[in-house]
Amino acid sequence: MAPYVDSEVGRLATVILHRPGAELARLTPRNNDSLLFDGIPWVGRAQEEHDRFAQALRDRGVEVLYLGGLLEETLAVAEARAELTRSVLESTRLGDTLRERVAVHLADLAPPELAHVLMAGLAHEEVKPGPGRTGGLVYELMDRHDFVIDPLPNLLFTRDSSVWVRDKVAVTSLAMPARNRETTLTRAIYTHHPRFAGTELLYTPGLEHVEGGDVLLLAPDVLAIGVGERTTPAGAERLARRVFAAGLAETILVVPIAQERATMHLDTVCTMVDVDAVVMYPNVADALRAYPVTKGFDGEPVVGEGRPFLVAAAEAMGIDRLRIIDTGLDPVTAEREQWDDGNNTLALAPRLCVAYERNVETNAQLERAGIEVIAISGSELGSGRGGPRCMSCPVERAPLSPPARATR
Repeated sequence: MAPYVDSEVGRLATVILHRPGAELARLTPRNNDSLLFDGIPWVGRAQEEHDRFAQALRDRGVEVLYLGGLLEETLAVAEARAELTRSVLESTRLGDTLRERVAVHLADLAPPELAHVLMAGLAHEEVKPGPGRTGGLVYELMDRHDFVIDPLPNLLFTRDSSVWVRDKVAVTSLAMPARNRETTLTRAIYTHHPRFAGTELLYTPGLEHVEGGDVLLLAPDVLAIGVGERTTPAGAERLARRVFAAGLAETILVVPIAQERATMHLDTVCTMVDVDAVVMYPNVADALRAYPVTKGFDGEPVVGEGRPFLVAAAEAMGIDRLRIIDTGLDPVTAEREQWDDGNNTLALAPRLCVAYERNVETNAQLERAGIEVIAISGSELGSGRGGPRCMSCPVERAPLSPPARATR
């Protein structure tokens, strides 16, 4: 199959994951807040949990591609290597003298070693000394535990840096400074790796902020874009223009969400588990609104009146109603399981999803609604506030066939 994704629930064929590695081991009490983690994960256990997640996907016939492996193979392309090295050296933190020293250090690295540095960062004490070279004032004034190149522990959440819409990929523009460099790696992979030769980029880093966790493919011609802590209204508008220009959707629902850590993305409050069903945080189900955006005769986006999200989504999808499966049974449980990514499920097919095992009540609700749940452990993986959907970027899904939307 060629890359193609037109829904959240079509049978998953290929996915990109990132197995947590040395970049996660770089987290300390001094830097975990700035690197967007709520705690210091046990790296070995996180790797075990991630390996079981990947195996659960393979057991259901899903091809798992690892971002780290793709990056190593991409760095074998001279143009990609030069591009990614340049992106690191452009940092204004370095100063001219340290920049020269880092350039020499990186030039000596083989692709696997360079990939490691680009993901795990480069610590002050790891910079190779050169004959007659110092790091200059910048290097001398750094703490010995500081990073010359920052690690990227949030690479674990591959959904955020890219999202496929049919046969095109939007390489996103991440809002938080700690994550900016992630998309330089993703863009290089899609641009230079042979697996993705000829891929058209629907969106690129440097544009208005858009993150993949805020983009839901509700149906083959309907997108929802959350606007809140990470994706801006300007980013949603820019993405809408490009989607319409490429003929990839008829309707885009722009959905404002609270700008809070627990609801940083739309997929933290709502994910699809069937062609007509979502698992959703009940505290926002009635309050969530959507602004339908369509393409005008002149090509300009036309914004409609705000309506309840569930009503607007069902209408745009051409179904009678969008079924809701609540997170938890009571307000306290709902709030706890929302914080623990109870809504952040990954659909492998209609009525089949992966979810964290700790969200016992939500998973029971899913099962009662006819959704098969593959429960995985995530006590350490969840420390960065992300569930199975956050940790996966679908590259190939089976297109939804007309019978799947028979209620249209």
